[in-house]
Amino acid sequence: MNFKHLYYFWVTAKAGGIMRAGEQLHTTPQTLSGQIKLLEDWLGHKLFRKTGRQLTLTEHGRLALGYADQIFNLGQDLETALRQTRSTQRRLDFRVGVSDSVSKSIAYRLLEPAFSMDQPIKLLASEGKFEDLLAQLALHRLDLVIADEPMPSRVSVKAFNHALGSSGMSFFAAPVLLPRLQGEFPACLDGLPMLVPSASTSVRQQLEGWFAKHQIAPVVVGEFDDAALMKAFGREGLGVFMAPSVLDEETRQQFDATAIGRTDELVESFYAVSVERRISHPCVQAITDAARGQLFSL
Repeated sequence: MNFKHLYYFWVTAKAGGIMRAGEQLHTTPQTLSGQIKLLEDWLGHKLFRKTGRQLTLTEHGRLALGYADQIFNLGQDLETALRQTRSTQRRLDFRVGVSDSVSKSIAYRLLEPAFSMDQPIKLLASEGKFEDLLAQLALHRLDLVIADEPMPSRVSVKAFNHALGSSGMSFFAAPVLLPRLQGEFPACLDGLPMLVPSASTSVRQQLEGWFAKHQIAPVVVGEFDDAALMKAFGREGLGVFMAPSVLDEETRQQFDATAIGRTDELVESFYAVSVERRISHPCVQAITDAARGQLFSL
């Protein structure tokens, strides 16, 4: 493809006509029309149609314009990146996917050390289902996925788990529920309304066995994929809720709740999943070092 012809088509479509595009490109309308005609002949489709004295895009023209937008916008990004002065340090793009089952507070604490590096970064964060994020990682659209479970063996993605750390779990109750507590923890949970993570999470699967072991039967009044939403309901006194013990102080302050007990029999672990066996991305290195040395060493 002659990209000069494509560029002339792109400018003409953006300008809304041959005359305006010719003025922008400092060329005659005849030359411009001829260049676009060569592109149409090469593609085998008309890109414009005349409507009175106006040019409008055909269906194939709209399709071509979409691709041309991506091509020339990317070219402008390339030019901007390469023309930066040597004294201006380019920001490093850091593309992260966070599994929707990971607490937002944990995600922030894990990612925050990347901003303390000498090189400035631009964080591009997205949230989604773990397996969907792994698919994006396999296509190199993400540098890292943060999850509360290792990559399942059934997923055919060539990637590697990097353990960041783990935390026991604490149970919290709003002031309105405190008078209903009877006995020591964890027996005091028996019969209380409880808000729990959804069945797909690893900690929920542990929780069922833990209830059976201690012979307690709370009344589950809500199941949540989103931990922040679960805590919001817990703050209103609708049920006892859990959070990683590493977030005890933050949970007490943010949700005006009292920690009624803690156990290390329930463990939430966190992983960084990358396509690299040995970590080389500087942001990933900063995150793993901080998590192992500070966040989960408390």
